[in-house]
Amino acid sequence: MSDMRLIVAGAGGRMGRALTRAIAESKGAVLAGALEAPGSELLGKDAGVLAGLPANGITLSADLWAMSKDADGILDFTVPAATIANVAIAAQRGLVHVVGTTGLSGSDNAVIKSVTNRAVVVQSGNMSLGVNLLAAVVKRVAKALDESFDIEIVETHHRMKIDAPSGTALMLGQAAASGRGIALDEHAARGRDGITGARRPGDIGFASLRGGTAAGDHSVSFLGPFERLTLSHHAEDRMLFAHGALKAALWAHGKPPGLYSMADVLGLSDI
Repeated sequence: MSDMRLIVAGAGGRMGRALTRAIAESKGAVLAGALEAPGSELLGKDAGVLAGLPANGITLSADLWAMSKDADGILDFTVPAATIANVAIAAQRGLVHVVGTTGLSGSDNAVIKSVTNRAVVVQSGNMSLGVNLLAAVVKRVAKALDESFDIEIVETHHRMKIDAPSGTALMLGQAAASGRGIALDEHAARGRDGITGARRPGDIGFASLRGGTAAGDHSVSFLGPFERLTLSHHAEDRMLFAHGALKAALWAHGKPPGLYSMADVLGLSDI
């Protein structure tokens, strides 16, 4: 099979540049396009140079329709509005759409799901092998421990991250809720300030820390009577997520239409 031709959305951003490097460093894929927001000062710049590589002749453009003519997939770690704008074009062109964007609303996710009867979408709050293994373990532990063990999730990211809790924290919260057989939306405690009263039994708490250049730290604590269990993952470089997204795209190439997750990519969906 020939190399998979991939577009990087948000190619001028931190994650976009990491994705460009990951494609250059890996076998089986080539960069077919570099998408950036209309009006960006980076339009027309060489994607390779922006990523710290030799010039590759792929310049940043805001025209996804044109660049997707000869592409097989798109790696999309942008913002919700951009991702939703990309969904229809990706589906119409028959592209594998790898979505790592966080901060998506329920209606945004509904839009993404609506195209999966005719398109291949791999969506995850985190593309890391370690984080997806952590989610599987969290689900099992939450199932094993009763409500006498409170669940608290703490995440730390760099100062430039614009959404909270992180997509990964929510993914871990969903894993814990699934293990407990409850709906996360009904049991998430995302903010505590002032006189909050006692902790509500069964809640899953979230705390978000922002600062410095942290690529992403996540911990899930189970706090019970006289003992605590904490499971954690520490990301050291965002290249981790870029290589995971590339793995997802290559795995999804040729798959039937549907909505897939990194658990599917890594063979963890039955855990």
